[in-house]
Amino acid sequence: MRLTTRTSLATRVLIFCATHEGQVVKTSDIARAYDASSHHLGHVIHQLQHHGYVSTFRGRAGGLMLNKKPHDISIGRLFRIFEAGATVTGCFASTDNSCPLIADCRLRDFLTRAVEAFYRELDPITLDDLVRDNCGLETILKMAPDRSVRCPSAA
Repeated sequence: MRLTTRTSLATRVLIFCATHEGQVVKTSDIARAYDASSHHLGHVIHQLQHHGYVSTFRGRAGGLMLNKKPHDISIGRLFRIFEAGATVTGCFASTDNSCPLIADCRLRDFLTRAVEAFYRELDPITLDDLVRDNCGLETILKMAPDRSVRCPSAA
């Protein structure tokens, strides 16, 4: 199974926002941190806003911030939203399905269960699990945290 670019970007946007929790962050800062297209990020951010994950603000001081607490954001649920419509293989496509085995294929049922198991494994994982006490992540995103509080092993 391979995740779409949008799912990857959505996860990265939420990670960036969570590491800057309570702050309005700019799309350009997220794009720079991840070497990502601002255009693609805009589409992903729009979807994140539509599903209630972030709030967006227009204007010179505009940007976005988390609309939920990191511990309330399930990674499995996020992936389901952004992977909706993505198919594991061509025989899952609702249109243009030319597989001659479709009527009697048993593999399709096994793959369906495998994909659902993948999401079930991600359901209990929260955004908080990805960012809490992750000093390396804070360093990568060029933050200046109070390392003595969040990262007791750092001097």
